[in-house]
Amino acid sequence: ARGRGSNRWHSEQSAGLYCSVIFRPPLAPADVLILSLAAGLAIQAAIGEVNRRTAPDLKWPNDLLIGGKKVCGILTEMSADAAAVRHIVVGIGINVNHTDFPADLRDKATSLRLATGEVWSRLELGAALLKSLDREYRNLTTYPRARGEIIERFERGSSSVRGKQVWIEGGEGFSGVSQGLDPRGFLEVETADGLRTVYSGSLRWK
Repeated sequence: ARGRGSNRWHSEQSAGLYCSVIFRPPLAPADVLILSLAAGLAIQAAIGEVNRRTAPDLKWPNDLLIGGKKVCGILTEMSADAAAVRHIVVGIGINVNHTDFPADLRDKATSLRLATGEVWSRLELGAALLKSLDREYRNLTTYPRARGEIIERFERGSSSVRGKQVWIEGGEGFSGVSQGLDPRGFLEVETADGLRTVYSGSLRWK
């Protein structure tokens, strides 16, 4: 399966949950990141609804981690003109009942089963996910304050977007201390040269 950029996604047969959902939100192309953040919140909530003892960490902008290892990835692709979005496809891949990963991924990836020691119902998780996505989308497109609330909830659900020493990989790359998200959902990092906004790149931290 395909991941962000040149990354690949290990999709063991009958072990994961994979779906693509099409949205047609009333958003400008520059505001699309907020939908990806809302999708992350929806996935986090769905996992918690199925198993309250499991609380994935949100990694900006499009991953969920358990114990520092990736359990879910989100890939957002958009069709738009200069003024408005035509549609957005949100692709979601969740490692559910994987029991092993290729050697090059074992230090980076985990599954809900490996993290909890329990077999998960993909049907139950899928139903919870669709309901949660619908709830987040209706909230985003109905309430004027939804964007700010999505950003606030994402910051609360992430251990890395505020007050963490981080490294931004891609392009020239740089490091600094994360300072939260700006009003459009982009990460802000305080560097030795001042505050910088991260529009693209891969985030990592110790």
